[in-house]
Amino acid sequence: MSMSPGWANVNERRNMPPALAVSTVILGIRTDPEHGGTRLWMPLVKRIRQPYRGQWALPGGPVGARESLGEAAGRTLAETTGLRPSYLEQLYTFGDPDRSPTQRLVTIAYFALLTEAQVGATVSDPNVAWYPAYGEHSPQLAFDHRKIVDYALWRLRNKTEYGQVAHRLLGDRFTLAQLREVYEAVLGRSLDPANFRRQLKNTSSIEATDEFLAGGKHRPPRLYRYIGHGPDPLEVDRTS
Repeated sequence: MSMSPGWANVNERRNMPPALAVSTVILGIRTDPEHGGTRLWMPLVKRIRQPYRGQWALPGGPVGARESLGEAAGRTLAETTGLRPSYLEQLYTFGDPDRSPTQRLVTIAYFALLTEAQVGATVSDPNVAWYPAYGEHSPQLAFDHRKIVDYALWRLRNKTEYGQVAHRLLGDRFTLAQLREVYEAVLGRSLDPANFRRQLKNTSSIEATDEFLAGGKHRPPRLYRYIGHGPDPLEVDRTS
């Protein structure tokens, strides 16, 4: 039985050398407008062509012939979402032979963190939207992009001892309550406020300031800042 031209083309593409692409997991925190609580959110792009047409996917695209991987990640992210984070960290390489139903596709995944003020800001496009990064309200993703997101979350959760994670998500100044909400959003569970405060006393990368959060009805909480030193594990990667 002879194969149709369409199947022949698919088989030919599957036997070609792998194509190279980048995908980026962008994470930020904000209050869930529908269900309450502070959550990690990520921008997704709806696919407009096959495979997986109509499904949500991570922003990304092919690597240009004269681009570094970091440059490709930054370009494709800006083109699809309008976001231009100050850094991109290379996450992992995903190259399972069957991760794409057409041509074999190797993806270099990146991730970055945004402050709460930046979450929700994207290009005005119905095919771009923010969704919770995990949980029942997170949509099904194309390809193996859920695996990529889960790996990014695992990496982030293993960085929670670094004060700069909270710094990246909150900005230069933050209260202890805001800091605890970040840890809860990253870890996906509630933390006891008293225990959390005691643990922070052993953290040398965060210090109290002489400033207080204004605008509340009660005694304003003190603001803290990140003072860590040494190599930043979330440093920008533009040349690898």
